[in-house]
Amino acid sequence: MRILVTGAFGNVGFSTVQALIEQGQTVRCFDLKSKKAEKKAQQVEGKVEIIWGDIRDAQVVAEAVKGQDVIIHLAYIIPPAVDENPQLAKEVNVGGTRNIIEAAKEQNPQPKMLFSSSLDVFGPTQDKEPPRRVTDPVIATDEYTQHKLEGEQMLRNSGLVWAIYRFGDVPPLEERQMHPIMYTIPLNTRIEVVHTYDVGLAIANGMHSPIWGKVWLIGGGSKCQIRYRDYLNRTLGELGIQPPPDNAFAPDSKPYCTDWLDTEESQALLQYQRHTFDEIMRDVADATRPKGVVGLVLPLLRPVVRSQMLKMSPYLQKK
Repeated sequence: MRILVTGAFGNVGFSTVQALIEQGQTVRCFDLKSKKAEKKAQQVEGKVEIIWGDIRDAQVVAEAVKGQDVIIHLAYIIPPAVDENPQLAKEVNVGGTRNIIEAAKEQNPQPKMLFSSSLDVFGPTQDKEPPRRVTDPVIATDEYTQHKLEGEQMLRNSGLVWAIYRFGDVPPLEERQMHPIMYTIPLNTRIEVVHTYDVGLAIANGMHSPIWGKVWLIGGGSKCQIRYRDYLNRTLGELGIQPPPDNAFAPDSKPYCTDWLDTEESQALLQYQRHTFDEIMRDVADATRPKGVVGLVLPLLRPVVRSQMLKMSPYLQKK
């Protein structure tokens, strides 16, 4: 099967590419060239075809789509970058998705298309009984969820054979910079994480499963359903950094768009849930733990790192 993966060298994208290679698929990777992307591309050199380009460029998108049986569309700008450059985010997220769909419609035969969405489209649901189900109502609460819902609707109306995966939280196996967004999530918030490798497997297994014409929830399952406090404490604990005080975070009265998911149907079909929360956090820690000289001096830097982290909280700055 000839499969195009957009955003192929991102978090979920690269896990998907690796899973597709393992299953013997013919993979074409499409992504924007960067040092990080090129470094990942070197790991699969000779095993995939690579097309570098900007998803906003309809001409290069048409070349990437040509001759493919399935398109897995993962190229997206996500929070907090969406809010930092909303115009660019809309051009990439909405305009890029439109370019992919229009190019696919011009093909004969037309490829199937899998669109990556997010559990964020359910809106703030902490006041509701979990878990979230595919049949639950959706609502746009910010630029990102608006883009995702526009993409879902464009694909449904396109005439293409389609499927939509709404993902839980997928921690990347790479270093992430601290950002004030960490304080916008109340500590008691329900969150479901899922290993990036498990998401890649769910997508790859979907290529030979009856996923089409449906929306699927993709999460880690009951062993990955935790509270934000657990996630934060585990992440910082691996670095030996004391978590911020409770009053540094948004109160429960300001809910965040995330929740636990009903993944019974997706797991029964796709058989992808292989990692527990502890295993996910272990792999994240192994991938992000400072190496070399930085790793040696980290104990000395912890007070400085924590101080800088506390300064990012808008709730502490008000006091």
